[in-house]
Amino acid sequence: MTKDVPYTGGEKESLHASLDRHRDAVLWKLDGLDDEALRRPLTPSGTNLLGLVKHLASVEYGWFCETFGRAGEPLWFDPFQNEDMVVAPGESTSDIVEFYGRARAAADKAITELDLDALGTSWNGATVSMRWTLIHMIEDTARHAGHMDILRELIDGATGDHPGSGN
Repeated sequence: MTKDVPYTGGEKESLHASLDRHRDAVLWKLDGLDDEALRRPLTPSGTNLLGLVKHLASVEYGWFCETFGRAGEPLWFDPFQNEDMVVAPGESTSDIVEFYGRARAAADKAITELDLDALGTSWNGATVSMRWTLIHMIEDTARHAGHMDILRELIDGATGDHPGSGN
């Protein structure tokens, strides 16, 4: 079921719901496709659906866990070399989707436990608040969900941001 941002919710609840809405759209873009379609590069840069999920998982760990000094999981790739956008032959679809699920769970724990004004230090040394991090990740996830919408349409014509939306 697609989550809606509450019309009268609090700031943190609304931001978290918005992030979840886009996260769910990301996973929905994978539904019904075989492994070949999920890995198929459809742009000159090699962008593919599964690579975008891997990337989003790594940035969730980075922004919500590393930034705020919380435990993440060791990465087996170097995101600073764009290896988070590449799905290696030995990485299965379930490996990547489960990785995204673990990253979401770790991020959700940080979001739940920290105040919006909690401060952390990002990978580039900037001091950021949880509020800023939530806004940034909503933007990043929505941006990549849009990329995924275009890729999915190129694969099989399916469009929309959530099941039944068709837009």
